[in-house]
Amino acid sequence: MLAAALPDIDGLGIIISQELFWDYHHIVGHNLFVGLLLAGILTIFSHSRIKAFCVYLGLFHLHLVMDLFGSGPKWTIMYFYPLSKWEAEYSHAWKLYSWQNLTAFFILLIWTLIIIAVKKRTPLEYPMPKLDKQLVDLAKKIARR
Repeated sequence: MLAAALPDIDGLGIIISQELFWDYHHIVGHNLFVGLLLAGILTIFSHSRIKAFCVYLGLFHLHLVMDLFGSGPKWTIMYFYPLSKWEAEYSHAWKLYSWQNLTAFFILLIWTLIIIAVKKRTPLEYPMPKLDKQLVDLAKKIARR
């Protein structure tokens, strides 16, 4: 969850000013170097480190792809920042609060719940096995009720 959520730390500029948010969100935390740094740091706290690093980096990039498609028109990603100010942009991006984003959320939520019920594991199985076990145990407890 951290690997997918931490890129948005650059949105905290909104606490200081709206202008800071618009100038730096999707730039400072949304680039390859931050992705590698986050994946590396999170890997230190994980088992199966090579797999965990790949999962973290994949989740980071999934965040970027979802931002390109679903953050709204005109939001770009400076993937190679600070070395380059080249911007990736998807001209047909849908708004943040859209049926596409809501549909994707519910599909992924249902898919995750099915995995927990059928396979007795979560997407956290490799990077965080203790949390995986706790979530599976909680699901079993809820199912018994």
